Amino acid sequence: MQERYLTVTALTKYIKYKFDHDHHLDEVLLEGEISNFKHNSRGHFYFTLKDDGAQISATMFAAYAKKVKFEPSDGMKVYVKGNVSVYEPSGTYQINVKEIKSDGVGDLYLAYEKLKEELNKAGYFDSAHKKPIPRIPNTIGVITSPTGAAIRDIINTISRRFPLCSVILYPAIVQGDDAKNDIVKQIVKANEDNLCDCLIVGRGGGSIEDLWAFNEKIVAYAIYDSKIPIISAVGHEIDFTIADFVADQRAATPTAAAELATPSIDNLKQNVNYYVDALNKNIKYLFNDRKMLLANIDRRIEANNPMNNLKHKKEILDSYLNRLNSNILSILNDKKYQFDVLKAKLESVNPLSIMDKGYSINTINNEIITDVKKAKVGDVLTTKMKNGNLVSKVIEVNENGK
Repeated sequence: MQERYLTVTALTKYIKYKFDHDHHLDEVLLEGEISNFKHNSRGHFYFTLKDDGAQISATMFAAYAKKVKFEPSDGMKVYVKGNVSVYEPSGTYQINVKEIKSDGVGDLYLAYEKLKEELNKAGYFDSAHKKPIPRIPNTIGVITSPTGAAIRDIINTISRRFPLCSVILYPAIVQGDDAKNDIVKQIVKANEDNLCDCLIVGRGGGSIEDLWAFNEKIVAYAIYDSKIPIISAVGHEIDFTIADFVADQRAATPTAAAELATPSIDNLKQNVNYYVDALNKNIKYLFNDRKMLLANIDRRIEANNPMNNLKHKKEILDSYLNRLNSNILSILNDKKYQFDVLKAKLESVNPLSIMDKGYSINTINNEIITDVKKAKVGDVLTTKMKNGNLVSKVIEVNENGK
């Protein structure tokens, strides 16, 4: 009974045999759009060729790939020629491409390049707008699918590198028509909550169609307008999206984004230990330096009796006081002499001093009379003398002794 059952290997070999001996599959001409293109280090091309209804895996080995005059890329429409065969380890059929011709740039790729050029000219990619990623975050927000591998990789990496940091998941659809609006909604919500030090926005790798939500203009605007720094983590190393260019920092993978967002606790421990050692060395050096300084002070005190030093300082102070008293006395004598001289000069010009010699001052109506012509008979004359005034009346005016 068991002899009727085939092994999987036997069946696969049989199917491969049928493919390899079907002359209709020896030389197949196909047209389609490239997706998931990979150019590996050995020079082989691996990609998916698809149209609206189906897709087929394609391989172009280095011997043929090196003859291609252009670099294929996702979204490019091409014509290929090759044979269809079965890849036994996975049991899948594929086309082994021998020739490939470009049919221009695919619609998605063209839209990608157009938006990229538009945003670049508008300054959305400028480094001046990039916000720094906090060195030691308390909370990191993650905007991605709650069920994908990306969130697991991010949480595991953060827990391993910096377990003191908490993670807030903002679940979002990351593929399909609704993805762009959902991603924008979660970026806005994270900013409104204002609980995170930075945001990781992304998903795992995929075709250009799978990643297209991260090439949408509204997603680029939301990332640019975010007050919280954003690390984009879309796809694998060779996948670049518009979100990568607008974000404050781009990570090749979700795991790499978690590494960029967190410090390594092991490195922090090493740094702390280094600074503790350096601090201990500095304290020890300062202690020894102060100890030597105190020892030198003790020796200097021992060599110099403080009482002798105090006596010497007192002698200097007494000398200064004597000189000060002498200078003050000299200044006082000099000022007294100057005062006496000025006083004598002042007395000599004092009009009242002249009266001591018998002189007097005559006034009429409070006006000093120095000329007899200014007086007339009958004027009341006031004569000011040393010890008082005389009041008289002019009864005669004699001019020039007449």
